[in-house]
Amino acid sequence: MGARFPLYADPADGRWTSTGRGSWTGGFWAGLLWLRARQTGLDAHRSAAADATARLAPWAGADTATRGLIVWYGTALAVGDEAADALRERAATSALAAWDATLGLIPWGAALGGPRLRARADGVPGLVPLLASAGAEGQAAAAAHLHRHLELCLPRAGDRRPRPAWRWDEASDWSAEPDPAPGWTRGEAWLLLAVADAFVHARNPSSRTDRLTEAAELLLERCEFVTGPLVPPADADRPGGPLDTSAAAIAAVALLKLALVPGAGWVPACVARAEAVLHRLTHAHLTRPGGPRPPGMLLDGCYDAPNGTAVRHELVWGDFFLALGLTALLGRVDLRRV
Repeated sequence: MGARFPLYADPADGRWTSTGRGSWTGGFWAGLLWLRARQTGLDAHRSAAADATARLAPWAGADTATRGLIVWYGTALAVGDEAADALRERAATSALAAWDATLGLIPWGAALGGPRLRARADGVPGLVPLLASAGAEGQAAAAAHLHRHLELCLPRAGDRRPRPAWRWDEASDWSAEPDPAPGWTRGEAWLLLAVADAFVHARNPSSRTDRLTEAAELLLERCEFVTGPLVPPADADRPGGPLDTSAAAIAAVALLKLALVPGAGWVPACVARAEAVLHRLTHAHLTRPGGPRPPGMLLDGCYDAPNGTAVRHELVWGDFFLALGLTALLGRVDLRRV
């Protein structure tokens, strides 16, 4: 990659499409490099991870809720790296400053294009633990940001699945956006991960653990995280369409985090399901040595099904969550800290 960040790789030959600044996925590349450095202990690998993390610095103050995905996952595994700690602190402070009391959340933002005053399921994961790292005020903001998204996104009467995207304007308040539509399984996995993060990272999630429990149970049931396909379709309403292994990998990590909640009745099912998902991904969707493609590609990830973009590809965030889940199963990383 040199000084660029990988985004998705062609399933035919493994060639990566990359970005110069990392977009919303840059933190997953840095996170993968930190996982490698932890595994090998080599100074060269630690240096490479630190360099990738340093290049995420412009995102710390960017107007986007995805700074949670970018900075949290790009720094959380950087144990003992003072520069990464400082970057995470700057990002948390900046995110807290972007709090909008009228909306009750940190807006989606304009850094990635489109209207700024939106709320999306992928604007919650990463941002919950990032905010929670910023002291008592950050803890309160993390809880409020999550709960407002749950109020908007969770299924209501007549809804089968979560509604992942909303827009706000002063005249009409919140209104659901058509894209991404309900049934976006990666958005559902992002929501489950955010709820799991609130359990394991927030010391006092605004005294609403009952609401978190209800949300987790509703998502587990409605989105079929423990009963549906091990690797879901990218669109739940198109079971014959492209799969999304990245949604499965995110869900597996979320399930492992939920399994850390003391006394929760879902623990055995979450552990068993996470292990089954990770087993399926590694045995049915990874390329093997000896073929025309690089070994170890996690195929069948779907970046953007409606627009036909990278619908059967290797995705850098899919790689990251698969690696994180496997590392956690091996006892080499504590999911309470990531």
